[in-house]
Amino acid sequence: MQTRTALLILALSCATSHSQPAAAVPDKDHLIDLYHELHASPELSLHEEKTSARVAAEMRTLGLEVTEKVGGWGVVAVLKNGPGKTVMVRTDLDALPVREISGLPFASKVKTKDDAGNEVSVMHACGHDMHMTCWVGAASALVASKDQWHGTVVFVGQPAEERSLGSAAMLNDGLFTRFPKPDLCLAMHCSAELPAGALGITSGAVTASVDTVDILVHGVGGHGSQPQATKDPIVLAAQLVLALQTIHSRELHPLDPAVITVGSIHGGTKHNIIPDEVKLQLTVRTTSEETRKKVLDAIDRIARGLGIAAGLSDDLLPEVKRSPIFNPVLENNLALCDRLGDVFKSAFGSDHFVKTKPSMVGEDFSRYGRTEEHLPICMFWLGTVTPAKLAEAARTGEPLPSLHSPFFHPDVEPTLTTGVAAMTSAVLECLKQ
Repeated sequence: MQTRTALLILALSCATSHSQPAAAVPDKDHLIDLYHELHASPELSLHEEKTSARVAAEMRTLGLEVTEKVGGWGVVAVLKNGPGKTVMVRTDLDALPVREISGLPFASKVKTKDDAGNEVSVMHACGHDMHMTCWVGAASALVASKDQWHGTVVFVGQPAEERSLGSAAMLNDGLFTRFPKPDLCLAMHCSAELPAGALGITSGAVTASVDTVDILVHGVGGHGSQPQATKDPIVLAAQLVLALQTIHSRELHPLDPAVITVGSIHGGTKHNIIPDEVKLQLTVRTTSEETRKKVLDAIDRIARGLGIAAGLSDDLLPEVKRSPIFNPVLENNLALCDRLGDVFKSAFGSDHFVKTKPSMVGEDFSRYGRTEEHLPICMFWLGTVTPAKLAEAARTGEPLPSLHSPFFHPDVEPTLTTGVAAMTSAVLECLKQ
């Protein structure tokens, strides 16, 4: 792997013309300090007040036209450089209710109240702090290289990605009408599986659609010693948890991906009391609208059928409620993937570029490609793992910390340098006429 400075210069020069001078390298030390600051001061979805102000200040310092409070705490920073194409670059701003156990000297110690009034710890466990820092770094590099490109870059700092609310909120607040409408949209996401210094692109479906489902299992409570006089909702809930897993194994084609996870189950108050109800919370992941409908319909059918089998009256059958908020499948534009893949291989070397498989995680960046304009979009993966740690995990079989883990953190310097160079080179490629 090349040095940090040479890597960025190479990425910039490969994305424009080999005969042109490369842009100045953004201040690495400043970006590292910014990353440490953002990592240590995370904010939950819909509460990104200080985070949005911080990144907005960075963009103003670079001379961009900045608008705050778009779709909540969203930030839009516009960099104009004459006539040409318009490219949108999105970063997410929010963090997760996770207690950090990374051991980093700049680890988050933040605690706050969530929307339900519970005290929670907060952590950037999904890499959004790295996304923001690379976003600022790419803007710095593009400002420094304005003699090499023409067009407009719209930098979007989006709130509430973790709750699948932010992209819709910004679009509803006029993102594509109040600001220059992009010809295409780019985003980058940290990967907990790729080595730092590597990049990955998934052609076509990148992430799954995500539905949130709540099931209220009713029963007829009573004494734990007299189950025959009750309708036990805990037994029914247990049957339902297992039965839901047969949807994928017995109702879908074996090669059709789907995930049904019961992430929460709550019921009862005491050892010897059969309760009146049990609450289940599900996340449902699919990769096509046809499969999504099949799975959601099957959940309704199985819940009702098991309730009938348990002898419940119609008014006590399980209640299945789907959240109206869901993430659609993120579909990368195939031609755009090919273009960026060629740029990344040229700039970083083929051994640092991976064609990645689809993931069952969710990502609301998908909505920017699902407006009436049907804009081409591409989100690529940024490796974060120290290569030695990857090798050790392969040797021992011990899993590495995943995204959303309290132990997750990127290998900062190679990840940051690669991310800035990759996003800068991607934008320069997309601005070509």
